[in-house]
Amino acid sequence: MNADARPRTVLDLAAMKAAGRRIVMLTCYDAAFARLLDQAGVDVLLVGDSLNQVIAGEETTLSATLDQMIYHAAAVRRGAPGALMFVDLPFLTYQVSVPEAIRNAGRVLQETGAQGVKLEGGCAMAETVRALVDRGIPVLGHLGLTPQSVHALGGYRVQGRDPGGAERLIADAQELERAGACGVVLELVPAALARRVSGALAIPTIGIGAGAGCDGQVLVLHDMLGLNEGFDPKFLKRYAALGESVRAAVRAYAAEVRGGTYPGPEHSFE
Repeated sequence: MNADARPRTVLDLAAMKAAGRRIVMLTCYDAAFARLLDQAGVDVLLVGDSLNQVIAGEETTLSATLDQMIYHAAAVRRGAPGALMFVDLPFLTYQVSVPEAIRNAGRVLQETGAQGVKLEGGCAMAETVRALVDRGIPVLGHLGLTPQSVHALGGYRVQGRDPGGAERLIADAQELERAGACGVVLELVPAALARRVSGALAIPTIGIGAGAGCDGQVLVLHDMLGLNEGFDPKFLKRYAALGESVRAAVRAYAAEVRGGTYPGPEHSFE
């Protein structure tokens, strides 16, 4: 691919890593933001099951449904028809059996136009990853803090700090690569460990709370835009304060409506 081109297929991701080009990923859940992110040059759009929290207001991702993910992913595709897009497979849509994982992942690609799916887990999910890839369904892995396992992990906390946990994470990442995954998201992992994992793989790593040694970075869109103001983890950098901008705009609108100055003649029809 040429040096200025953005990735359009999953094969481009490995080429970007080989060329030393950092991958820019953001979550996205609707057509309006998809259009803006694509125009701004984001490499990869991720329709994450985090929508269950930032859009639906739930405490965790666990109650997200496949139909919910498909609805939002189809909207994102309409907003950014040419973008490289992955969709999270929600909890219990891929863990029960390999045939069910194939069926559900196939639905995602068929009904949304996404190029791939993302699922959580390492060695335990290798058979599923291999089965999906063998059937032409690209898979992005997810290791470290895996939100669908939040209760088993004892909450949202950094993973791999102890030597045993670090070695398991490296082994999980290598097993996902052997199974055919096209990349791995590393969430809440010590920076030195994430760098080790990135160096051990030919496929790219995408970090969130995993330091600068990954091959790319991802953030939840609403977090980095300052729309999710109650969420303030150490790894998050806010690039805008849209929450306050929205409040200010709505206050101005309300004041004009109540004061009778909106709509004015220029907003009215003869």
